[in-house]
Amino acid sequence: MQGWIEHRREDGERLGWLRPDGDGFVPVDLLGRELSGPVDWLTGEELLESAGIGYLADRYELALADGRRLRVRLTEVSTERIVVKKDDFGAIDAPQLIYTLPFPIPESLRPV
Repeated sequence: MQGWIEHRREDGERLGWLRPDGDGFVPVDLLGRELSGPVDWLTGEELLESAGIGYLADRYELALADGRRLRVRLTEVSTERIVVKKDDFGAIDAPQLIYTLPFPIPESLRPV
């Protein structure tokens, strides 16, 4: 992430980064996913603005080491780690199953 340039929307919320690549920039979202190949600065900003942050509230599926798949929700996203928890649909008595994953988003975690 060294050299990545943070991009924030007008209200100060971080949307991602623009990663220098040759003469252009690659827009990268908060999960570390590249939104396109190298583009000019303004196009990179527009792509980050279009992506927004709504995907952080989506449900995801985590492939476990034993082959099972578990529906999860994101609880923490940073350049150090991504933390997810089993989607318990808001049940207050459900056991908390929490998994810490590396950044950027690993292949084992994907949107449902």
